Amino acid sequence: LHFTAAEDYRKRVIQLGESPARVYNTGAIGLDNLAQLQLLARPELERALDFNLDPGPLILCTYHPVTLSERGEGAVLGSLFEALDRLPDARVIFTKGNADAGGRTLNEMIDGYVAHNSNRVATFVSLGQVRYLSLLREADIVLGNSSSGIVEAPTARTPTVNIGDRQRGRLKAPSIIDCDESADAILTAVEKALSPEFQQLAAEGQTVFGEGGASKRIKEVIKAASLEGILFKRFHDLAID
Repeated sequence: LHFTAAEDYRKRVIQLGESPARVYNTGAIGLDNLAQLQLLARPELERALDFNLDPGPLILCTYHPVTLSERGEGAVLGSLFEALDRLPDARVIFTKGNADAGGRTLNEMIDGYVAHNSNRVATFVSLGQVRYLSLLREADIVLGNSSSGIVEAPTARTPTVNIGDRQRGRLKAPSIIDCDESADAILTAVEKALSPEFQQLAAEGQTVFGEGGASKRIKEVIKAASLEGILFKRFHDLAID
């Protein structure tokens, strides 16, 4: 049985030869946490982070290593830092990169940047679900190349600036701005995302991954599914006009 986050993704799984009867579009399961968890109000979040979220625009930033990147990871993160330097009024919170190759180098660079800008920039290895989603909801933009900017941010009504190709091929809501890896491109995209017009667009909460409740839908399918012969898979050929 296969459960996908969007109808386009369901069609892609069927393209791989899976039977349409075993492929279900249930929406993104990550959205369930936004609906079900008790998130922190802004004052509570400030105390939990020990970081002032005001004044100025609040930017949540996560940048992960990119497999087969044409530019060195350090060069891209350096461009991101340069763009942030040109936004001196912004408050910035970094979450550390993942454990992929190059992640340790990026995290060391983030630590160095925070050390030189500790009056307005902070970093965390991991915020945990409640703090992260609370911050996602309170931030003025999400900046970087994390999947949370593609999946959860639109539902949280927060604009996303998505850098580079790490999320290429993903469906994207109107509140997501793709940009290349130069400092100028990042800054231009951030300024657009912070504009009143784009903030209003994001506030509409348009999403391509459903409205939550995926886990319940998946449970109901599994409860009702017949498991007889389910391990014997037959390749499903698409009809060709």
